[in-house]
Amino acid sequence: METSTKTARQLYEALKADPQRRRFGFGRRPALVNVDLQNAYTRPSEFTTAYETDPRQIEHVNRLARLLRSRGGPVVWTFVAYLDSGEDCGVWGTRADMSEALRSIKADDRRAKLDDRCDVERDHDIVLNKRMASAFFETNLGSLFTFHQVDTVIVTGGSTSGCVRATVVDSLSRGFRTIVPEECVSDKHESPHFANLYDMAAKYADVLPVAEVVDFLERYRPVT
Repeated sequence: METSTKTARQLYEALKADPQRRRFGFGRRPALVNVDLQNAYTRPSEFTTAYETDPRQIEHVNRLARLLRSRGGPVVWTFVAYLDSGEDCGVWGTRADMSEALRSIKADDRRAKLDDRCDVERDHDIVLNKRMASAFFETNLGSLFTFHQVDTVIVTGGSTSGCVRATVVDSLSRGFRTIVPEECVSDKHESPHFANLYDMAAKYADVLPVAEVVDFLERYRPVT
C-alpha cells in the first residue's frame, strides 16, 4: 500500500489537477437523482444527523432540477423512511448507535420530509422512498431510466461517503455515465467527504464543478 502524508482533501485536489485524467463524459439523455435531501440530513439546527458542506448546495441542486425539468428530463428525489417496527431497515438498523438516526425515521416524521427549500415539482418529478443506501436498490429507478432511455445520471445529495457513493457505484455498474457536481454533495466530516470524492473521481464518476454541469444542461436539447 502506498503511504502519504497528504490529507484526503489534498489527494482529491491533486487528482482534479491531473491533466491526464480521462472522463466518462456526458451522454445523450441525462437524468438527475437528488439523494436524501430531507430534513434529517439538511437541517443541522434541528437534527444532530444533519450536515452542511456548501451552504448553497440546495440552491445549486434546484438550478439543475429546473434546467433538466424544462427540457423534459427525469428529476428524481429520494428520501429514507421506515415502518413503525423499523424492520424494513433490516440489519442496517440494528446497530445501537444508528437506531435513532436511521430506523426510527417514519414516513410521517418531519425528518423524512424533503427540505422545503428543495424545488420539487410533484406533477413532474419522481419521489422515491428508498430503504438502503443506493437509490437503485429495490426501487424502480432502473426501469424508469430504461423507459426514459437515460444514459447519463447526475447525482447530488448526501452523504458523499454513504448514499451518494452507493448510488454512484450502482449507477456506473448499470452502465450509466455518472456525474457528481462537487458543490451539490455533502457529508458530516471533511475527511470522508474528500476521500470519497477522490475515490468516485478516480473510479466511478466525473466529479465536476457545478458550473460545468449547468453549462451542459443549458446547452442540452432532448434527442428526438
